[in-house]
Amino acid sequence: MIDLDLIGIGTGNADHLTRQAEAAMNAADLILLPRKGDAKSDLIDLRRTLCATALTRPVRIVEFDLPVRAATGAYLAAVGDWHDAIAATWAAQIAEHLPQGGRLALLVWGDPSLYDSTLRIADRLRADGMALHVRVIPGITSLQALTAAHAIPLNLLGAPVVITTGRRLRDHGWPEAADSVAVMLDGDCSFTTLAPQGVAIWWGAYLGMPHEALIAGSLADVADEIVERRAALRAEHGWIMDIYLLRRPARP
Repeated sequence: MIDLDLIGIGTGNADHLTRQAEAAMNAADLILLPRKGDAKSDLIDLRRTLCATALTRPVRIVEFDLPVRAATGAYLAAVGDWHDAIAATWAAQIAEHLPQGGRLALLVWGDPSLYDSTLRIADRLRADGMALHVRVIPGITSLQALTAAHAIPLNLLGAPVVITTGRRLRDHGWPEAADSVAVMLDGDCSFTTLAPQGVAIWWGAYLGMPHEALIAGSLADVADEIVERRAALRAEHGWIMDIYLLRRPARP
């Protein structure tokens, strides 16, 4: 039996780790850390730092190379194939390093429940016959970190919020019946496809980290600034994680 702890670790700030997360890390027999290539070396460095900060006893840590998602073909099919490859990689690491079973921990950016696929990948292992018990340790999401950094509420009073992706915003426009729209996984600054009149934006990158970047204002006034700042930060660091909240006045 493999006891798999999926541990939400926030946005890279060691202060985002909960005491429950620290306890789970220290209870593990093995922690697997994925490497995503030189372009994202900061990400593996952050995970290493979190382990060094949180661990109070010797825990075996193994790094592995994460499969790369195909850049061509239908998006959902490519993601499905990618998740299959990651599941196979996990299975190989488990067979090599926990052949008799034990407690495995994986460190998940933000929280495993929000635009993250570790739970779906774990389901693949169970479907393939692995004896697996999954426990989720919740973490601070980038959405929480964004609203905290800007000191704003997520929603207007009594109004709904839609959480979506840059791809859907670009392809389908402003979600129906939403006054506030939180956008994740947007590598193309899809807010530039919207009519900016009357729309406010709160944007943040590297939230909770020393090089956190924040811009807020009227979309018409700051859209170009965000595009330029994002490109410069990505060039400087080799990767970027950002998120933004869009809001327009509530309708009667």
